[in-house]
Amino acid sequence: MLLNFTKMHGLGNDFMVVDLISQRAYLRDEQIRRLADRHFGIGFDQLLLVEPPRQPDMDFRYRIFNADGGEVENCGNGARCFARFVIDQRLTHKRELRVETLGGPLTLKVDPDGRVRVDMGAPRFAPAALPFSAEHDAPLHELQVDGQPLALSVASMGNPHAVIEVEDVDSAPVETLGPALQRHPSFPRQVNVGFMQIESPHAIRLRVYERGAGETLACGTGACAAVACGIRRGVLASPVEVTLRGGRLTLEWAGGDAPMIMTGPAERVFEGRVPLS
Repeated sequence: MLLNFTKMHGLGNDFMVVDLISQRAYLRDEQIRRLADRHFGIGFDQLLLVEPPRQPDMDFRYRIFNADGGEVENCGNGARCFARFVIDQRLTHKRELRVETLGGPLTLKVDPDGRVRVDMGAPRFAPAALPFSAEHDAPLHELQVDGQPLALSVASMGNPHAVIEVEDVDSAPVETLGPALQRHPSFPRQVNVGFMQIESPHAIRLRVYERGAGETLACGTGACAAVACGIRRGVLASPVEVTLRGGRLTLEWAGGDAPMIMTGPAERVFEGRVPLS
């Protein structure tokens, strides 16, 4: 069969978006891995599926699969692309949407200028929310990684994140420390790893090593987690502009149980049809 898809990106974090409302398909892990291959497939960081909602108060079901075929809980850059996709494809006339994800419900709003505001929900810091093997909740934890002590913060944005403050993101050991921490036994479901450089209380630079994808040009939930951890530690204050390798996001958080609000772009690259074996 031929599968219709749209290629999109949010700050260079790129996606294959598939409408499973007007067409039907089931993609196996090996098919997702083949489609994600940048030499032999379409190439993407994540596959996004648009499905009918299972709950009556939701507009859509939003599913996310990493390039390795594993389903994950949330993706902020993908959420913005999801919102633009369902409007551009005329699957809805609404400009504000409620979607269900594996990590919980999201509210998405498309502004007149095309930028998308995403209510990402409140960050959670309890170790059990990630999960993270720590005896207590704290703004900073110390962990032994490859025999060396490392100070880090943790937060869940529906998916697990560890955040490390560094002096310079350009020279940060993302390719070595990222996978070492991602697979650390203290994170039984693995973890996304953020490397945060603080430029001012309202501006950071960030690189993120993602589960199942490696380093990406941008990570929306990673930006949310970094800002939440920084505000909790008292080194950041809302709003915060986050500069990633693919561009900039604006994050707002009032603290406590207030939702994290992320605003940023979403772009269509091309549309196509691909055979599924």
